Amino acid sequence: MIRTVLALLVAVVLGGSSSAFAQGGQLTPQDLVEIQQLYAKYNWALDAGDSQAYAATFTPDGVFNTTNVGKDGLAKFADTFHAGLGSHVKHWNTNLLVTPTATGAAGQVYLILVDFATKPASIVTSAAYTDELVKTAQGWRFQKRQTKGDVAPAPATKP
Repeated sequence: MIRTVLALLVAVVLGGSSSAFAQGGQLTPQDLVEIQQLYAKYNWALDAGDSQAYAATFTPDGVFNTTNVGKDGLAKFADTFHAGLGSHVKHWNTNLLVTPTATGAAGQVYLILVDFATKPASIVTSAAYTDELVKTAQGWRFQKRQTKGDVAPAPATKP
């Protein structure tokens, strides 16, 4: 009896819907894995200079930093980035936080951009991404992605 109940429970958990909305606004473990993979695909594509794969991480009308819109705009950004600084840097993301929303998910992640042309490698910048994610027929995609650079606090003034 216990084995039957456990087997049924495992089947429900593993075979459940992968829709974020089928769980009453909750993201499934499969959704979270797919979203994590989306973040990795974004970084690998941009760092490799694969502008089409980069653009494919967004919805067709996706927006990056308000000025790069749609597949063509996103691909142009990726090509321009990789032709300059992007040819010798790699993106490192940490502390991914994903929460469900009414339309999909919200994501946040820290970004460290590492320049491997310097010896030793050096940090070019640190920032954070804030994302709106939606689940499409092709899987999870960025609808909107915004970068905010880190700014050191002003030194304390002496009275």
